[in-house]
Amino acid sequence: MSDFETVAATENQAARRGVSGEPGAPNQIGAPQKARSLAGDAWRDLRRNPIFWISLTLVVLVAAMAAVPSLFTANDPRDCLLSRQHDGASGGAIFGYDFQGCDTYARAVYGARASLLVGALSALLTGIIALVVGMVAGYFGRWVDAVLSRVIDIVLGIPLLLAAIVLLKRVSTSSDNVRLFAVIFVLAVLGWTTAARVVRSSVITAKEQDYVAAARMLGAGNGRIMWRHILPNALAPAIVVLTIALGSFIAAEATLSFLGIGLKAPTISWGIDIDAGRVHMRESATPLVVPSAFLALTVLAFIMLGDAIRDAFDPKLR
Repeated sequence: MSDFETVAATENQAARRGVSGEPGAPNQIGAPQKARSLAGDAWRDLRRNPIFWISLTLVVLVAAMAAVPSLFTANDPRDCLLSRQHDGASGGAIFGYDFQGCDTYARAVYGARASLLVGALSALLTGIIALVVGMVAGYFGRWVDAVLSRVIDIVLGIPLLLAAIVLLKRVSTSSDNVRLFAVIFVLAVLGWTTAARVVRSSVITAKEQDYVAAARMLGAGNGRIMWRHILPNALAPAIVVLTIALGSFIAAEATLSFLGIGLKAPTISWGIDIDAGRVHMRESATPLVVPSAFLALTVLAFIMLGDAIRDAFDPKLR
C-alpha cells in the first residue's frame, strides 16, 4: 500500500470513530451538538448585558425593601414628633425629618411595600385577563376574534388615568385594604389590552406550526393544545410586556395617590409622601426629593429590565 493510500485509510477510520487523528484529541468529527433553544440564546445575551444586571439589582433591592423594610432602616416611619419638624440628618434619619417630624428615609423605605404590591398584583391580574382573552381570540379566530378584538380596541381607547380617577371617585370607603384592592382592580381592568394584543399575535403564529397540527391529528382537544402547546409560546412575549407594565402601574398608583384618589393616609405610599412634600417644599425639599427618587428609580428599573428581556427574546435583534 502506498503512503497516500495509508494516510487516506487512517483518516477514514478516524472519521468513522468520530475522533481526530491525534491520540487524546477531543471529539471533533461526528460529535453531537447540543440543541440551541430560544431561552438559552436569550439567557446568554442577558448575561452579557450590563443593563440587565443593573436593573435586576435595583428590582431585587426594591423587592427586599418591600418584603423586609427593617433590613434597611431601624426607625419607625410612624414615630413622628413635631418638635423635630424639618430637622436635618441625625441618628438613623439619614435624610432628616419631614413637616410632621417623621423620618423621611424610613417612610420612603416602607412606602415601597404599598407601591410594589399594587404594581405586582395589577400586573398579575392583567396577565391573567390578557392570556385568557388573547388566547381565545387568537386560537378560535373568526367571529370570536372579531368580537374580542373590538372589545380590546374599545378599552384601549379609554385613557387609563382619567378612567381610573372617575372609577376610584366612586370608592368612598375609608378602609385601607378596600382602597388598595380597588386601585389594583381598576388598573388591571384598564391596563390589560396591550398584553392581550401581544398574546393574540403570538397565538396566531403558534397555531400554524407543525407541532400543533400534529397534536390535532393525534386527537388532542382544543384545551390540551392551548394549554400544552400554545401557552408556552405565548408566555415569553407576555412576560416582557407585563414587566414594563409593572413599572407603569407603580407610577400610576403614585399619581393617583398624589391626587388624593388612590391610597390614603395612614397608608405609607410614595405618592402620598410626594404630595405632602410638595405642599411643604419651601421649608424643606428633601421630603419631596427622596420619595420621588425612590419612585423614579423603581419605575426605571422595571422598564429597563423589560427592555433588556425583550431585546434578548427578539430574534430580529440577533
